[in-house]
Amino acid sequence: MLLEKKVQNNLAVDGKVTTFAETIKQLQRMKQLLTLLLFVIAVGCTAATVEKDAEGRYCLKNGNLTMTIDAEKGGKILSFKYGDQEIISQSRWPESFGSTFWTSPQKEWYWPPVPEYDKKPYTVEENGDVLKMTSEVSDKLKCRISKAFAIDEKDKAIVITYSIINEGDETRKVAPWEITRVQNVGGLIFFDAPLDSIKPAGLMNFKEANGAVWYQADEANENRKINADGKGWLAYCANGLLLVKRFEDLDASQPAPDEAEIQVYVNRGKSYIELESQGAYTALKPKEALSWTVRWYLMPYEGTPTPSADLLKLIKK
Repeated sequence: MLLEKKVQNNLAVDGKVTTFAETIKQLQRMKQLLTLLLFVIAVGCTAATVEKDAEGRYCLKNGNLTMTIDAEKGGKILSFKYGDQEIISQSRWPESFGSTFWTSPQKEWYWPPVPEYDKKPYTVEENGDVLKMTSEVSDKLKCRISKAFAIDEKDKAIVITYSIINEGDETRKVAPWEITRVQNVGGLIFFDAPLDSIKPAGLMNFKEANGAVWYQADEANENRKINADGKGWLAYCANGLLLVKRFEDLDASQPAPDEAEIQVYVNRGKSYIELESQGAYTALKPKEALSWTVRWYLMPYEGTPTPSADLLKLIKK
């Protein structure tokens, strides 16, 4: 009480004497304002945004994640980074870089990729934090592709919803197919699937451990590709990064003929790898559309990427 009385007799604000209790309240309010200011600054530094870079490409930023898409080059994802660390192949050889989207089964168009989907310009619509890109109609397949890119701040993810729209006069059966190219730097590819579901057997040295199948990328003089019946996710760990993609889990009857929910393609030598996933084979009547969503995650991972229960726990988290 003596201390409070002494403070009351000596404290003044703007020339007015104030009580000890009022002074404490003012200090508390200042502390609250400072805390709020620091929070706003922190949020501002990691805010989710959609921007255009100097070359006219679109950049989605979600905290430490940055995804760069070029609407003029087939709506292709050219880059996916955590900070300054890149996970996607930056090769400039045709069909060896970036992440693209095709229709399945491949036997309907074989090769090269359908230009309207893979290389020609897409139109762009921006609606808040959602970026939508739409292709021309394929002369051969009579379908149009759209890609909607969104940011999930809470889940620390970039969310891509692909749509296939039948613009023809006849019913067409089709499946969605995402193809993401990464460098072959001896990284680790893994997913949840029975080892005996990987076909052709023995083409790549997959091993079963901790409830998943694992493939340490290697080098060969031939191109190799496997199909597998997964459980709705596919992961790649290399160069201090862990890439995880989540999508609809299919049963063995749902993929297009001769295709699969999960595919891994390794190009000859030690150049690049394709991480591929597909959705359900669907009949589309004229003007009907199907939609299929893939959630992209990227995070740092210290240590050598080897099969482990801890790495699998991180995925399932």
